[in-house]
Amino acid sequence: MRKNPGQFFSAAVERASAPAASGQEKRDVFDLHSYLKERAQIIERALAQSVEEGAGAAARLHEAMRYSLLAGGKRLRPVLVLASCEAVGGKVDAAMGLACAVEMIHTYSLIHDDLPCMDDDDMRRGRPTNHKVYGEAIATLAGDALLTDAFKVLARSAHNSAPPALVLETIAELAWAAGSAGMVAGQVIDLLGEGKSKTVEELEELHGKKTGALFLASVRGGARLGGANEAQIESLDAYARSLGLAFQVVDDLLDVQGTPEQMGKRTQKDVERGKATYPAILGIERSLDLARELETRAHRAIAGFGDSADALRHIATFVVERKL
Repeated sequence: MRKNPGQFFSAAVERASAPAASGQEKRDVFDLHSYLKERAQIIERALAQSVEEGAGAAARLHEAMRYSLLAGGKRLRPVLVLASCEAVGGKVDAAMGLACAVEMIHTYSLIHDDLPCMDDDDMRRGRPTNHKVYGEAIATLAGDALLTDAFKVLARSAHNSAPPALVLETIAELAWAAGSAGMVAGQVIDLLGEGKSKTVEELEELHGKKTGALFLASVRGGARLGGANEAQIESLDAYARSLGLAFQVVDDLLDVQGTPEQMGKRTQKDVERGKATYPAILGIERSLDLARELETRAHRAIAGFGDSADALRHIATFVVERKL
């Protein structure tokens, strides 16, 4: 029997923390649970400092920003930033500005996605969505502020341990990922495609923008700020593309098989809105097979990296196994 969606997280951590497969050099067991917990803690502290509590007329805005930004979650994207930096021998301090910026952009996108004019969701991460607490106007502005301030946080990291030239290149890439060529474009394609059939290729293009672009910017940017060479960035690029798509395939499956109580948000919404999904096009089993194949591709892409990339390897397994 399959595990219930509520069991997916713990099962995924256990599997992703298992020893490497036979045929690989034997290593100490990588403790993914401890790694994710430790990284999430330092990210939480940095995020809290990035958006401090406001005073005066702006107090309500800052409260709304912090309400969503500090609501918890796996912090997968900023963890990928730090893990990619470490994979190429960099120090996490060099990439912390990007880690915060990526999570701020991700949070802004969730606030806006939940608005009545978009997906019209009432729950996110197990509690009322931003506009349900602060109203649509403040929620919209909170998202706007998080997006804008994300680039301030990243730009200021050039004063720390990250070379300014690398930060500038990373800013440009993150803006591409978040803007009209990436995440926003994907959202538009998604909205305009409601009620229309799609091919697997069209669905991959959609999610490569809506979901995958931010994964790509996280991994590439973290590696760049960690001092990666072009060959390393190329390998990590392939890893991120496979990982981002695998994440979306599993997300589609969770939307079908999960419950609101288990997922902390409304489920079955893709079906309700007539959106094309991998389970709708491929079916459950073929979607699972695709997720596994994408995991294999992600592992293959970073096969040439040493122990420093173990976090990335186990994260790829975790992303897929949270469903199996």
